[in-house]
Amino acid sequence: MERAGYSLSVGAQRKQRGRFGVSGLIACLFAVYAVVVALDPWAFHMGERWTPLLYWTGTGKLVTKRGTYPLIVTLFPASHFSRLHLDGLRPTGGIQGNALLCTSRGVTQYLNLSGTIYGGWRSTDGALMEFRLLERRTAHDAFAGGNKRGYFDLFGYWHGPQLRMDDRGEWSKKIRSGLRVEHASVSLEWGGKADFDAACASMTSLAPGR
Repeated sequence: MERAGYSLSVGAQRKQRGRFGVSGLIACLFAVYAVVVALDPWAFHMGERWTPLLYWTGTGKLVTKRGTYPLIVTLFPASHFSRLHLDGLRPTGGIQGNALLCTSRGVTQYLNLSGTIYGGWRSTDGALMEFRLLERRTAHDAFAGGNKRGYFDLFGYWHGPQLRMDDRGEWSKKIRSGLRVEHASVSLEWGGKADFDAACASMTSLAPGR
């Protein structure tokens, strides 16, 4: 009887902990939403879309000095951002995320994304975004020392559902594939991984710029 009572007690405790766990998760989600509503309300209205999951994914073709490369980016709000003004606009929040760049047919390069939004508050429409696309760190980078990762910067404004960007002639660093992104521009529109994969699979092979 004691063992049966003990088993029931343990079961009740586990159920209670489970309820507390779910309640804690819900409370955390509400807390995250409250912070975003207060600091980054634009994250709910990106590219003229209702984005309740607080992220936006866009695809496009990055036109460069060396050729055209399919690109997909996913971005969402971040706590870190530049405090400097750009194009006369004040920074209103940070952005972070990731990207994939198709460097040749079926070959993709993973990139980290970080930057700032300027002038956007309740939505992204008319806002300016700048971000850096930086190669992900590898074990080799840790042993090599120094900053060996390639990158390029993009700047641009939202025009309704479209984010039109270019590199403004800023510095870039060659990525591991050998490609150096120069004189670049891209128009990003809402799209998914399937759109990117199809564009990458049909890409004409190009020799990377040196």
